[in-house]
Amino acid sequence: MQWVKVLGGLVGASALLGLGIILGRFAIPKGADAPAPGVSVSQDLDLEILETVMKQLDASKIRENLRELSREPHLASSPRDEALAQLLLHRWRDPESGLDAAEAPTYEVLLSFPSRERPNRVAVVGPTGTILFSCRQSEQNLTGEQGGPDVVPPYAAYAPPGTPQGLLVYANRGTEEDFMELQTQGIRLEGTIALTRYGGTGRGAKAVNAAKHGVAGVLVYTDPADINDGHSSASQTFPNSWRLPPSGVERGSYYEYFGDPLTPYLPANPSSFRLNPDTVPGFPPIPTQPIGFEDAKILLCNLQGTLAPAAWQGALGCDYKLGPGFRPDGDFLADSQVNVSVHNRLELRNSSNVLGIIRGAVEPDRYVLYGNHRDSWVHGAVDPSSGTAVLLELSRVLGTLLKKGTWRPRRSIVFASWGAEEFGLIGSTEFTEEFFSKLQERTVAYINVDISVFANATLRAQGTPPVQSVIFSAAKQIPAPGLDGLSIYDNWIRYFNRSSTAYGLVPSLGSLGAGSDYAPFIHFLGISSMDIAYTYDRSKTSARIYPTYHTAFDTFGYVDKFVDPGFSSHQAVARTAGSVLLRLSDSLFLPLNVSDYGETLRNFLQAAQRDLGVLLEQHSISLGPLVTAVEKFEGAAAALGQHVSALQKDTPDPLQVRMLNDQLMLLERTFLNPRAFPEERYYSHVLWAPRTGSVATFPGLANACSRAMNTSLGSAAWAEVQRQLSILVVALEGAAATLRPVADL
Repeated sequence: MQWVKVLGGLVGASALLGLGIILGRFAIPKGADAPAPGVSVSQDLDLEILETVMKQLDASKIRENLRELSREPHLASSPRDEALAQLLLHRWRDPESGLDAAEAPTYEVLLSFPSRERPNRVAVVGPTGTILFSCRQSEQNLTGEQGGPDVVPPYAAYAPPGTPQGLLVYANRGTEEDFMELQTQGIRLEGTIALTRYGGTGRGAKAVNAAKHGVAGVLVYTDPADINDGHSSASQTFPNSWRLPPSGVERGSYYEYFGDPLTPYLPANPSSFRLNPDTVPGFPPIPTQPIGFEDAKILLCNLQGTLAPAAWQGALGCDYKLGPGFRPDGDFLADSQVNVSVHNRLELRNSSNVLGIIRGAVEPDRYVLYGNHRDSWVHGAVDPSSGTAVLLELSRVLGTLLKKGTWRPRRSIVFASWGAEEFGLIGSTEFTEEFFSKLQERTVAYINVDISVFANATLRAQGTPPVQSVIFSAAKQIPAPGLDGLSIYDNWIRYFNRSSTAYGLVPSLGSLGAGSDYAPFIHFLGISSMDIAYTYDRSKTSARIYPTYHTAFDTFGYVDKFVDPGFSSHQAVARTAGSVLLRLSDSLFLPLNVSDYGETLRNFLQAAQRDLGVLLEQHSISLGPLVTAVEKFEGAAAALGQHVSALQKDTPDPLQVRMLNDQLMLLERTFLNPRAFPEERYYSHVLWAPRTGSVATFPGLANACSRAMNTSLGSAAWAEVQRQLSILVVALEGAAATLRPVADL
C-alpha cells in the first residue's frame, strides 16, 4: 500500500545512511523531502508552533466542513460515502494546505441492507389475518431531510430475513436476566415476539438472549425515559428541542464482533479466504427490527398480563405490562399477534479508508495515528461528521504550515478516515489486520475523535493510563469555551473527577470499550489509545447518548441550533486533540507516563483482594504472586520515571532517547496475550478485555471467578481461575521487564 511505501522508503534510506536517523542528533532524511532552512524540526516540541496551530484552528471553518459533510446521507459504500472519500483526498492533496501523500485503499467487505423492493414491516394481525395496525416504515419528514431517496429506512443491520408472528411480550432491555425474569413470572416465551428497549446490553445480544428462550422475533425501541428525560410529545422534541421525536428510530449494527464478518484476522482483500456467509458467527439468530417510541407506545400500552417491575417502567404514559398478548378491552382483538417481516440482504461491497501522511523529519518510522470514521447511517452530523469536520480543520492547519515550509513533525503523522465503521469498525479493523506487524512495531499512539461534540458542557476523554498525562497537559493550556479564566482542564474537573493517590483530585479518564475505531488498536494491537470529545452535563440529563443518535434527525441544523451553536466546543476539541497530536509527534521524549498504569494495577489488585480474596483462599488460590508482580511493575515504572527526569536535565545521546521512547511505546504491547480469551475475537489485552464479572478488577480474573462461583472444588472452572491468574502475573512481570534498563537482561 502506498502509505507504507511513502514511510517505508524513508526508513530504508535511513538504514543505508548507517543508522543516521537514529544516531544523528538532528538527523533529517536527505533528498527532495528535506525541510528548507528555517523549517521547525527542533529536538523538542516547539511551543511557538503549538500556539500558532491553536490560534489558527477556526470554528467557522469547522462549521462549514460539517455543513458539507452532512449535506446528504452517506451510508457506507454509497455513492455519497465514496464522494466524501474523494473530498478528503482532494483536501489532503491540495498544493497549499495538503499533506505529503494521500490515498484511498479499498476493501471488499460484507454489509447488510434492507430491501427496497420489500420494505421491512411490523404489524398487528387479527385472528383472521387482517392487519389492524402497522408501525411506521420511515421516520416523519419534519425538516424536509428525512424523506429523501438516500435515507435508509430503519433496520437492524445483519438481522436475518424472516416473517415470524406471535404473541407480544415486553422484555425490558433484553438481557439474559430479563428473559429469566419473564420465565420466573410463568410466561411461556416460545414463539413470541419480544419488545425490548435500547440499553442494558448490546444490540445483537438482545436477539441472542431472546433466541435462547425460544423467542421468534425481536423489536427494539428507544424509551423517552432513557433518551428524552421522560419528554415525548411533538412540542417537546425535535425540531422544537434537541430531544428525539416520536417517530425517531435508532439504526445500528447487530453484529456481535468487529471487522469484516467474512475475513476475521485477515484483511478483506480480493485474495483473502472468506467464511461461508450462511454460517458466519455473530449475526442475530432471529429476525429483529427497530421501531420508534410512538409505535412502541401503541404496542406496549395495549399489552395484558402482569405489571412489569418498577425498574422496567418507562415514560410512554401507561403502565408497562409483560404480556403475552393484548388486553381484550384495548385497541386490538384479544387474540391478535404481532408480525415482524424482515427482508434484509447481505452484499459484498467496496469500502474505502482514506489515509493522509505527513512524513517525520527525524523519526519517520514512528507513527502517530489520528482517525475517525466517515460513514453514517443517514446524514450523521454528530456521528461521525462532527469528528470528520474537526479532522479536516486540523489537517488543514498542519498542512498549511507544512506547505509553507515552516514546520515538519519529528515523527510521522497518519490521518485516517475509516470506512464502514457503523457496520462493526470494519475499515479500521481491516487496516490493523493488513499492517499488524508494522503498526505494532512503529505506532506510538492512536488518537480517535469520532463524535467530537455530544453536547457543549465539558471535555470527556477515554484512554489507557499512559495517555492521561498528555491529555491533561493539553487541556490545561486551552481556554474553556464561554468560561472566562477557566481552562478546559479546570472545567472538566468540575464535571468528571476522581481522587488519585498520586495527584489528588483529577479529571476522570474513562476506559476504552469497543464503541469506536480505537478498539482494534488497543485490544488487538496493544497500542496506547484515546478518544476525545465534548459532552453534556449529566446532572441536567439522564440521556444515555445524544437523542437523535443514528436517526434521520441527526442533521447539520440539529448541531447548529441545539448541540453547539457557534461551534466553540468543536473548536475546543480540535485544539485539545491537536495539542495532544503535536505533543506526541514532536516531543523529544514521548509524553507517555507509564507510572500511571501503576495506580490502575494497584486499584485492580485491591479490588481483587477485597472482593475475591476470601473466595480464592477457600479454593487454595493465592494472590501472592500477583501482589509481587504489581510491586515489581511499580518499582520498574518509578525507576524509569527517574531515568527520564535525569535525561531531560542533561543533553542525552539520541540513541538513549530512542531506546527509552521505545520502552514507553511498547509497554502497552506487553499486556497482550492472544490466548487469554479464546472466546473473545480480537480481545487480547489482559487489562481491558470485556468484564462480565461484577468485581472491578482484572477482567480475566473477574470473569473466571464469576463463572466458577457455584462450581465444586477442583472443577475446570476453578482451574480457569488459576490460569487467568497466571496469565496476569506473566503479563505484569513482562511489563516490568520492558521498563527496566534495556541492557538489563
